Amino acid sequence: MPNFLFSLYLSGLLESSTRLKPHEAQNYRKKALWVSWFSIIVTLALAVAAFTVSVMRYSASAFGFAFDAILDVLSSAIVLWRYSNAAAVHSAHREYIACVILGVIFLLSSVCIVVKAIHDLSTKLLPEVDDFLFSVSILSGILCSILAVLKFMLGKVLTSRALITDGFNSLVGGVMGFSILLSAEVFKHNSAVWYLDGSIGVLIGLTIFAYGVKLLIDMVPRVRQTRHYEMFE
Repeated sequence: MPNFLFSLYLSGLLESSTRLKPHEAQNYRKKALWVSWFSIIVTLALAVAAFTVSVMRYSASAFGFAFDAILDVLSSAIVLWRYSNAAAVHSAHREYIACVILGVIFLLSSVCIVVKAIHDLSTKLLPEVDDFLFSVSILSGILCSILAVLKFMLGKVLTSRALITDGFNSLVGGVMGFSILLSAEVFKHNSAVWYLDGSIGVLIGLTIFAYGVKLLIDMVPRVRQTRHYEMFE
């Protein structure tokens, strides 16, 4: 019986519990919270700016980017919830629940992105970038890429799939920011490639969908397994 309880205890913890000392774990937890708050503030500001452009200039690219920025805000908020409890820094159950929620958000957002991209392709919507959208896209590409690197690093140390997933989402935001500029530049030199923007949108949407499905397949069974540990606690 003691062996069973001990194995149950270990099954409820992430690998970081054996790698990090308590003060180190709390230090990295606080860094994860700071990065998440910074990510929420930055991406929310970018989303508001992009939505403003999409309404004023009827820009489909700006709308798609703004939608992805909102997704980034939600995923960072989930990471905030994940690490809001200092005692649960190594909790596998809390980690897996956060990942399941992220997986559902990824599926919903991927459907919206793909539908919007297919609509743009079917109506032959041409890419258009003005100075304001250009600035927002550049800032997005740079800031989201930096956030992605920080989240990947923290996720690796804390062995957190939720943080790594949030980092992946930030990376997608960075790619979308740069893709708006790439599509507009290519179209400027070759108008026959008007479909590049929509095609990239479809590709990104399908990638997010595949990641979300993989996340749910991996994490739903683990939530059920670690529930026994939470009951034991």
